[in-house]
Amino acid sequence: GDIVVLAVPYPAVSDVLAARGESLAGKVVVDITNPVEFQTFDSLVVPADSSAAAEIAAALPHSSVLKAFNTNFAGTLAAGTVGSLTTTVLIAGDDADAKSTLAGVITSGGLNAIDVGALKRARKLEALGFLQISLAASEKVSWAGGFGVVA
Repeated sequence: GDIVVLAVPYPAVSDVLAARGESLAGKVVVDITNPVEFQTFDSLVVPADSSAAAEIAAALPHSSVLKAFNTNFAGTLAAGTVGSLTTTVLIAGDDADAKSTLAGVITSGGLNAIDVGALKRARKLEALGFLQISLAASEKVSWAGGFGVVA
């Protein structure tokens, strides 16, 4: 099946899904958004018991929605490393086959992939993405850096 990466700013998600949602039926949809309050960098903008990925999954009941890539800066994906470590992409979702397919694509590109569990874990990934973005925005870490995983 097809893998579609939803690479739009979080505020645009509802419009994109309204316009294109039906065409995503039967596809694996990878949510890479970080629903961060970008004016103040002080919070996520989704309810505390939810995630952007959960909202997307609810809007796309005939798609397999995964959360991935939101904890990786583009530079680490392109370089394939975070410091001296191989870049690791964390994947959350409820469809084991979809996660396996995405992990295969990721590892074929020379990166590591870790299945972190069900889609309900997307909230944790969004919190990690938020922390990383806020640290970079405050110049405490580099936009070319990020969190590495030692497995």
